[in-house]
Amino acid sequence: MTTRYCDTADVILLDIEGTTTPVDYVFGVLFPFARDHVADFLTIHQHKAEVQTDLQWLRQEYETDLAQGLSVPDWNFTEVTAAVPYIHHLITIDRKSTGLKSLQGKIWEQGYRDGILRSQIFADVKPAFERWTTAGKKLFIFSSGSIQAQQLLFRYSEVGDLTGFLGGYFDTQTGSKKEAQSYRKIASAIGVAPEKILFISDVTAELKAAQVAGMQTLFSVRLGNHSSESEGFPAIVNFDCV
Repeated sequence: MTTRYCDTADVILLDIEGTTTPVDYVFGVLFPFARDHVADFLTIHQHKAEVQTDLQWLRQEYETDLAQGLSVPDWNFTEVTAAVPYIHHLITIDRKSTGLKSLQGKIWEQGYRDGILRSQIFADVKPAFERWTTAGKKLFIFSSGSIQAQQLLFRYSEVGDLTGFLGGYFDTQTGSKKEAQSYRKIASAIGVAPEKILFISDVTAELKAAQVAGMQTLFSVRLGNHSSESEGFPAIVNFDCV
């Protein structure tokens, strides 16, 4: 019988970018789409309560940046589109901003529904999802993208709707992906001991945090990832051995 990395885990917790989905889809498709459509989106949807909440989060973040002496674009708050330069700035630096991620998810939803966007998933992901669920494993996602954005990505994928395989999603509202407490919160929310959870990511700082929390870890090495240095973590190039 083939031994797999997931054999001693009851739950598999997955990162998205660089793990289930090419980095280039996020940076080369999703981010530019949000950047190009944010002004029109805000103009049309500015009166919706959930959009106002995103803008409030972003304004608080902007004021924090100013207080810290960071260089940011001017935002005079006179009209809704005045927020666009600051939003563009956050996209450019890829800040893990709750307000930004929430707003991006709403913009992407329209693109997915219109058929403009179809998310890219590595070829081994769907077969792995099928194999893991057949084996009784529960699957969850932990990404810096909003829960809405995560759900959209797996619902509107090029290989079909994969959301039926997933038991739940966690985002930055749980906490930073680089802090052990976030992984403890996830284990508690799922109701499984951390040592029974296998976390797979392409970022070693995240793996270190998950390891401190007691989780099993694997480093994802995919074509186009920012780094292939596993820093001692067991590394995989696909999910075939997991």
